Amino acid sequence: MEATAQLNYLRISPRKVKILCDLIRGKDIKTAAAILSQVPKAASDPMLKLLKSAIANAENNHSMDVEKLYVSKAVADPGPIIKRMRPRAQGRAFRINKRTTHITIAVSEKA
Repeated sequence: MEATAQLNYLRISPRKVKILCDLIRGKDIKTAAAILSQVPKAASDPMLKLLKSAIANAENNHSMDVEKLYVSKAVADPGPIIKRMRPRAQGRAFRINKRTTHITIAVSEKA
């Protein structure tokens, strides 16, 4: 049994979020929460909030034991790209891609 939480359209590049996903994947929830609270990355606060939401889902919706939980899945998928134009020399314009991310965190019980 797996309890999940999902955050859509986070305005941070997926490449930056995947670093944090790799850090917490496979860890127990206390270690993962400690890592996310100490890492100086912009995505650590939304991911900590998402991890707490997945833990609450596991406890309330699936009646899992909180002491046995670990992060079974942490995925950062690309979302839609917001395209903007940047003025450049001689009347040209360059495109700026503002990337978004869909994050999914799943927790499950260790046997």
